[in-house]
Amino acid sequence: MISYQAERKIHVVVSMVATLCIALFFTSSIIVELFGTHEQIAQLKSLIVIPGLFVLVPAMATTGGTGFALSKHRTGKRVEKKKRRMKVIAMNGLLILVPAAIFLDQWASAGLFNAKFYIVQGCELLAGAINLTLMGMNIRDGRKL
Repeated sequence: MISYQAERKIHVVVSMVATLCIALFFTSSIIVELFGTHEQIAQLKSLIVIPGLFVLVPAMATTGGTGFALSKHRTGKRVEKKKRRMKVIAMNGLLILVPAAIFLDQWASAGLFNAKFYIVQGCELLAGAINLTLMGMNIRDGRKL
């Protein structure tokens, strides 16, 4: 069985990896959309899916799992807020961010930069901004705990 301190350290590391992944995907998407070519956009969308999602998804799952385990030792409003935020973060990720990343990769690699592409891109950026904000709030509250 893993110690509380080791679990806490794992939680901190994987939550930072997940946050940095989303921040990197978000900022690089904005930059390449504003200043890049269609080929560069397609390359970025491909990299976000592979290897990006293969880093992000396990980091998010581990963050959730370790956070859940750590919360057994804590109570209070801050812990409850973190749990509620994590549910929103997970739903955004599973229902919007991962599918959007896959669709955008497929469309960009096929050269389909149409209205549908940019609508999904906008939804992805909005969901990413929401997740970054919520994750930042969780990091802030986690540091206070």
